Amino acid sequence: MVDRTVAVPRADGPTSIRNIALVGPTGAGKTSLVEALLSAAGAIHRPGSVEEGTTVSDRDEVEIRQRRSVHLTANAVMVGDVKVNLLDTPGYADFIGAMRAGLRGADAALFVISALEGVDGRTRVLWEECAAVGMPRAVAVTKIDHPRADFDDIVAQCQAAFGGGVHPAYVPAFEGPREDRRIVGLWGLVSERYHDHDSTEGHVPPEGLGDTAAALREILVEEVITESEDEVLMERYMEGDALDPDLLIADLQKAVASGGFHPVLAISTTTGVGVPELLRELPLSCPDPTRRPFPEVTSPAGVPVRGLSCDPNGPLVAEVLATASDPYVGRTSLIRVFSGTLDPDSVVHLHGHGVPSGLTGSDELDRSGRDERVGALSVPVGRENHPGGSIGAGDVCLVTKLPDARTGDTLSSPDRPLRVAPWRFPEPLLPVAITAASSADEDKLSHAVARLVAEDPSLRVEVNPETHQMVLWTLGEAHLDAALDRLEHRCGVRVETDEVRVPLRATFSGPAEGMGRNVKQSGGHGEFGVCRIRVEPLASGAGLEFVDRIVGGVVPRQFIPSVEKGVRAQMADGVDSGYPLVDIRVTLYDGRAHSVDSSDMAFQKAARLALKDAAATARLAMLEPVDVIEVEVDDELLGTVMSDLSARRGRVVGSEPAPGGRAIIRAEVPELEITRYAVELRSLSHGTGVFTRRYLRHEPLPPQIAVALPGPREGAS
Repeated sequence: MVDRTVAVPRADGPTSIRNIALVGPTGAGKTSLVEALLSAAGAIHRPGSVEEGTTVSDRDEVEIRQRRSVHLTANAVMVGDVKVNLLDTPGYADFIGAMRAGLRGADAALFVISALEGVDGRTRVLWEECAAVGMPRAVAVTKIDHPRADFDDIVAQCQAAFGGGVHPAYVPAFEGPREDRRIVGLWGLVSERYHDHDSTEGHVPPEGLGDTAAALREILVEEVITESEDEVLMERYMEGDALDPDLLIADLQKAVASGGFHPVLAISTTTGVGVPELLRELPLSCPDPTRRPFPEVTSPAGVPVRGLSCDPNGPLVAEVLATASDPYVGRTSLIRVFSGTLDPDSVVHLHGHGVPSGLTGSDELDRSGRDERVGALSVPVGRENHPGGSIGAGDVCLVTKLPDARTGDTLSSPDRPLRVAPWRFPEPLLPVAITAASSADEDKLSHAVARLVAEDPSLRVEVNPETHQMVLWTLGEAHLDAALDRLEHRCGVRVETDEVRVPLRATFSGPAEGMGRNVKQSGGHGEFGVCRIRVEPLASGAGLEFVDRIVGGVVPRQFIPSVEKGVRAQMADGVDSGYPLVDIRVTLYDGRAHSVDSSDMAFQKAARLALKDAAATARLAMLEPVDVIEVEVDDELLGTVMSDLSARRGRVVGSEPAPGGRAIIRAEVPELEITRYAVELRSLSHGTGVFTRRYLRHEPLPPQIAVALPGPREGAS
C-alpha cells in the first residue's frame, strides 16, 4: 500500500529530476531493489515480494503468474528536493524491447548484478550497447549478504567485462566466519564515513577496513578527477591538500555523466544494507536531463529540427515509452517529456512511428498523425497513480485517454507537429501460427492481436497469403507465452498454436506440352475452348513469361488474354502438389474456338486444364525459400556457429570482425532450417548471439525432405 501521508513527488525543474533505468539479467533483483528503494524513501510501507506477486512493479497478471518482469514500469520518489523516476525494465532477453524503451526514457542506467551469478555475456553486450550511445552507467551489486558472495571478485568481473572506470564507491564490511558471515556496514570512499548497519556492535568499523578503504579511495579520486577534467582539483590533489567531499561529489557527477566513470555499490535488499546509500547516491551521481543529448527530432516531412533542449518553455516534444490496457481505466501510456510542458486535458498532435501491425483491415491509427486530447496526467507512486498536474521537460508521467497511442509515438503541439526518431526496436524472429479456438474467438482475434502489437512493437502479426496461416512473430518463447497469456486473460481470446508452414513452390524441371479441352454442350449456350501449350522452366525469380504463337486465328485475339489469365490462376492454385507454380515460360501455339460457345471463361478453364495436362507428363521440382542471414556472435563462437549453419544446409558466404570482440557471419540458409533459430542461437551463444534474416530466393528442395512435408493447406484455417 502507498503511504498516503507522503506528498506526491514533484520537480521544480529539469535540474531537480533524475531518470534512472534499472537494467541487468533476469533474477538479479531489479524489481526487489525498486521495492527496497521505495520503502526506504517512504513511498510504500514495506517492500513486496516477487515470489508472492506483491511488488509494485510486477503488477500485471502475466508478471504475477510468470514471476518475472514483462513490462516497463515507472515509480517516482523524492530524495531531498530531487525527484527520482525509477524505470524498472525486464531482464529476460525476450523483452529487450521494453528494456530499450526504459533506456530511451532514462538519463542514466543502473546495472543490477547479482553477486552470485556475476556478469553474463548478454549483460556485457547490453553494457556495450549503452556505451555506444553514451549512456551514463553505475553498478549495483545485489545479494551481497549471501555466504557465497564475494564483493572483490564481482568488482573484478565487472572491471574485466565492462572495461575501465568501474570502481567501488563503498566498501562493504563483514564480520564472522566465511560460511556464516554477515554484512555490518559500508565505508563511503568519497565521504570517508562509515555507515553502520549492525544494531548490535555500535558505530565502530571493523579493524583494518580503513586501511583497505584508503587505498581504494586513492584510485577512485584519481579516476574521478581525470574523467571530470577538473584541473584545479587535480592540482590540489597532487599537492596533498585535503579534498572537500562536496567538490569531489560534483566531479563524480561530471565523471559519470561523461560516461567514463561507473561507481559500484553493494546492496542487500533483504537486510537493507546499502539501500539508503544508493538512494542518496542516485541524485548525486546521475546526471539531470539537461546534461543529456536531445534525441533526433524531425518535422513530419522528415526535415531535421535543430536547437531543441530540455526546456519547459520550449515546444512540446514527448514520446510514448510504453502502453498498457486496463479493463477499468482503458489504455494508459507512459510518457517521457523531452521539451515543453504537457498539460492535462490539452490537445496534442500524435504522430506514429511507422511500425505496422501487419494486419490488413485492422482498425489502426493513420500513422501520419492526428490531433488527440489527452486525459489526466498522473505520477506513479507504488501501486497508486496520483494526479500530477502539468508535467514539464525532463519528467515522466502516465497519461490516460489516448486510445490510439502506440509505444514509440510522438506527442507534440498541433501548431508545430514534430516527430522523435524511434529507438531501435528488436526484430521478432520466432514465428508461430495461431488460430482461434472457437468461432466466438475468431470474431475477436484480429482486433486483439492488433492491440497487442500497438502495446508491444516487438510483436508482429501477418497472414501468409500462400499458407493462409496467421503468424505471430515474437522474440522468443517467453515473449510468446506472455503474448498468448495476454490474449486469453486480458483480451478474452483463446487461440491454438501450430508450427509455421514454410511457403514452398513448384516449377517444371524440363519442357512439356499439354492440351486443355473444355467442351460442354447440355442445351442452350455451351462452353467451347481448346488450347495447346508448351511449358519450359525459367531461372529462379523469373515468374511467368507468356508467349503468343497463334497463327491463322485458331484462337481469336480476344481470347488470348483469357488463356494467360487461366494459366496464372492455375499457377497460383498449384497443380499436382498444390503448391504455387512459378518460373515458367508458357507458349500458346494452337487451339480451337466456336463462333457461339467460346467465351472468356471457356478459354480460362481450357488453359487451366492444359497446364495440368503438361504437369502430368513432366517432372515437377519443389522449391524452398532461402534466406540470407547475418549472425553476430563473440569471436570465440565463430567456428561453432559456422558448423551449426552448415548442419542446417546453409552456405556460409563470408565473415568479418565487429566491434567489441565480435564477428558477423553471412550465410544463405533454407527457411525450413531456421524456423526456431531465434531460440537455438540463444542457447548456442549463451544469450549473446543476434541475427537478422531476409528472403533471398527459392531453390530446389531435396526430394527426401519434400516427401515428409505436409501439403500447403493442411490444417489451414
